[in-house]
Amino acid sequence: MRLENKVALITGGSSGIGRSSAIRFAQEGAKVLIADLKLSGEKTVEEIHELGGVASFIQGDISRKNDCKNIVKKIVEDYGKVDILYNNAGIWLSEDGPSPDLKEENWDKVININLKGPFLMCKYVIPEMVRTGGGSIINVSSIAAFRAGKDNFDAYAASKGGVISLSKTMASTWGPKNIRVNVICPGTIRTAMTEDSYTDWVMEYWKKHIPLGRIGKPEEVAELVLFLSSDQASYISGAVILVDGGYMTR
Repeated sequence: MRLENKVALITGGSSGIGRSSAIRFAQEGAKVLIADLKLSGEKTVEEIHELGGVASFIQGDISRKNDCKNIVKKIVEDYGKVDILYNNAGIWLSEDGPSPDLKEENWDKVININLKGPFLMCKYVIPEMVRTGGGSIINVSSIAAFRAGKDNFDAYAASKGGVISLSKTMASTWGPKNIRVNVICPGTIRTAMTEDSYTDWVMEYWKKHIPLGRIGKPEEVAELVLFLSSDQASYISGAVILVDGGYMTR
């Protein structure tokens, strides 16, 4: 098993990509702590237990430093260490938009969860990884960091671009301590966060513009996260990897 004797912390593991990743991590031998605002994260833990895996849950808001401290405190108390941090939690707001029309409170909400959240989690996890000899951090950006769209979701795009820059500096700084930091950039993936946007027109658009002819599944992203978390990716750090069915080739 690829993650035997490893301990993984996953934010936003109640549904979608986070849930799929938590289950795959446990199947590959990791002990998993799911941190999420939604109590439905407990259901993911139950699924893992039914599969014979080891997992626990803590409710927390990753935009608040005290919550992040408590999340890291719990995983160390429960399992003794943190080998893997997967900063999966994130939001997209329909109220996002062009800057002149974007309310400051909506800007702050998106930036605080999508960018400040990963920063805070790394802030408190990295010392634990240094203490135990290293680890793997996977942060989530998006194809929105690379390609502007006519919808102009300014806060979301800015937050995801920031994740890439933050991850690269962390990879450079903490590589000598055997901490790898990588970024995944999903394209259109069928999750609860985006489900409402899947009208017939939208589905036809993606079929036409994605070379693979379809949108992605959470399980497909989870397989990449699993690889980057494992020793199979031991010489990969500072990478920014697209998971978009080839969309960015056009």
